[in-house]
Amino acid sequence: MDMAMMRLRREDPRVVGSYRLHRRLGAGGMGVVYLGSDKRGQRVALKVIRPDLAEDQEFRSRFAREVSAARRIRGGCTARLVAADLEADRPWFATQYVPGPSLHDKVAEEGPLTAADAAAVGAALSEGLVAVHEAGVVHRDLKPSNILLSPKGPRIIDFGIAWATGASTLTHVGTAVGSPGFLAPEQVRGAAVTPATDVFALGATLAYAATGDSPFGHGSSEVMLYRVVHEEPQLHGVPDALAPLVRACLAKDPEERPSTLQLSLRLKEIAAREAQGLTDVRPAAQRGEPDRPTGRLAEQYAEQRTVRRPQGPGTPPPRSNGSRPGVRPTPAQRNTTRSGSRPAPRSGTGRPAPRTTGTGRRPANPRLLRQRLFVFVVVTLLVALGIAAAQGCQGPARGLDDGRVREDVRTERSYAPLPGPPMAEQYRSELNRDG
Repeated sequence: MDMAMMRLRREDPRVVGSYRLHRRLGAGGMGVVYLGSDKRGQRVALKVIRPDLAEDQEFRSRFAREVSAARRIRGGCTARLVAADLEADRPWFATQYVPGPSLHDKVAEEGPLTAADAAAVGAALSEGLVAVHEAGVVHRDLKPSNILLSPKGPRIIDFGIAWATGASTLTHVGTAVGSPGFLAPEQVRGAAVTPATDVFALGATLAYAATGDSPFGHGSSEVMLYRVVHEEPQLHGVPDALAPLVRACLAKDPEERPSTLQLSLRLKEIAAREAQGLTDVRPAAQRGEPDRPTGRLAEQYAEQRTVRRPQGPGTPPPRSNGSRPGVRPTPAQRNTTRSGSRPAPRSGTGRPAPRTTGTGRRPANPRLLRQRLFVFVVVTLLVALGIAAAQGCQGPARGLDDGRVREDVRTERSYAPLPGPPMAEQYRSELNRDG
């Protein structure tokens, strides 16, 4: 259905219920959609059924059941039903008006979405379908033109026409109500529809969002319906992150398709990963390296990897020193092998970081202890030698006989050279006085 606004035509009503109509939003095989507003100015998308269908009592009963089911939907990704009149001459219902272009118009005007944007849109749509299916409703006509990209996120619209048409069956041979490129194989065959039917349509919608084209190409309705049932989808151009999931959604067998809840969780993961990849500024060499745990987690991580290593009959025993066959291990590796512990972790400078004991103190280094002991012994010997030398260089101790001292003095002076004539008399007088 074309959601572009158009002016009202002469045959269009101006007022429906309590709503005044302003523009045409689109028209389909079952009725016309108008832009209306109530007395408070709240805008709605109002759908009025064609007069010929309004005279069909069976259609009215089915329409009433589907409107009742629509009231039970409590999802944020759908256009909420606000009013309906099932007893009017031409039954109608009104939903919230969602501002914003359709996914079809967005891609047609600006090109395909990125992998991150397509996954984010798909995750929101999957979450919306979870609420729809929990209410016991199958959309049956999910396609890019029925998805509006509002400022608050994508919204699923156009439930009423899909329910009213009985789109799960063929109206006549070779023709099915809905868009042929987005109908599931069971709809084309006329089998019963299930939530998996909407999953197929969502897969085709994601392929269109990522490539700008239907996964089953173009052609007449008959050709497109044949491809949906008998040929595989063409997913050239779909990003690698999305291609496997889109292909699973487009499985011919409904049982092989993922559930809407699984789709929602998986697409959220893809959207987050792709968005992170777009904003990742690390060098390319580091992007391929997984984040490794540090600290205590690193030890647990290493122990888990060691325990999980398979030990089959032909599996060689693990080498703890990291050496290769035929290569002699280094002394550090031999020490590590003897002690049975892992090599010391490297610090930021490339040198082995000091290891610590369980109390947080560094273990004793035998080489350092020997050096300290040697220095202590040498210093002690030097101090002892210095004390002994100082004691040996001191003169006679006090308390010796003064006479002996005077005798030594006289002896030394008797052998001393005599002074010259001017000093002879003074010298004699000093000797006599001392004697």
